Amino acid sequence: MSTIIKEYRTQFIEELSTIYDAGEAESFFYLILEDKQKLKRIDLALNPDLTFTENEIQLWNSILEELKKEIPIQYLLGKTSFYDLDFEVNKNVLIPRPETEELVEWIIERRKLSFGSAQDDSGKIKILDIGTGSGCIAISLAKNIPNASVFAVDVSEKALVTAQKNAQSNEVNITFIHKNILETDDLDAQFDIIVSNPPYVRELEKVEIKKNVLDNEPHLALFVEDNDALVFYRKITELAQKNLAPNGQLFFEINQYLGKEMVELLEKMNFKSVELRKDIYGNDRMIRGTI
Repeated sequence: MSTIIKEYRTQFIEELSTIYDAGEAESFFYLILEDKQKLKRIDLALNPDLTFTENEIQLWNSILEELKKEIPIQYLLGKTSFYDLDFEVNKNVLIPRPETEELVEWIIERRKLSFGSAQDDSGKIKILDIGTGSGCIAISLAKNIPNASVFAVDVSEKALVTAQKNAQSNEVNITFIHKNILETDDLDAQFDIIVSNPPYVRELEKVEIKKNVLDNEPHLALFVEDNDALVFYRKITELAQKNLAPNGQLFFEINQYLGKEMVELLEKMNFKSVELRKDIYGNDRMIRGTI
């Protein structure tokens, strides 16, 4: 027995209406439709009598039940889009955010200026991404900066497995390193750019985090103690002092409530041209400085 897809869409959106607004529920429907049926919104509009088979309905109902439990759609599909690239995501890595795309865009903009002289024999600029997770920052930079030699560090071996897969699927070469940055005294190389989106959500801010994030995404990559919220930033900035080439640049994604403290940290550590930037939502979200 078959079911008309347009009729199922109405039911799908209604069943999610107590958790998600209609627009978000509808966006989930079309994401799944494209992933599972290889159909776009326009296909449904042009062919309103398209149907699901009984087996397809069972699959859709199982996904619907998971969405009702507030499992992120990206984990259910096993992938997401970031900076016009496709990335595998799972419970070992954070789901990339639009704000992080802005950080990537900023770095690409800035590369037109001199980044320093830490070049290898092929004349490439050297970039290090600390806390790479899915690899979204490192891979996007490697894809969009052709003369970049990119390195990426993470404390989680499982995250690095996912990042490696993403590098292969996006056809870029990245050197992945398993390392606990808090236990690192020297990076043993010079870089033109160091970038990091480290854990920065304080325990006191958990109340602001949506349930689907809190229950599903890796806390190791999200949270820091209230009494030392800048622990990763301080350590990475110390390493950057040693391991950035002259005129090299340090970029961070930051906690929106700690912009002033981050400016003070970088200036105290003798970084020049410190610049704080807001994200698309008007929150302090990115900072850079030059050594």
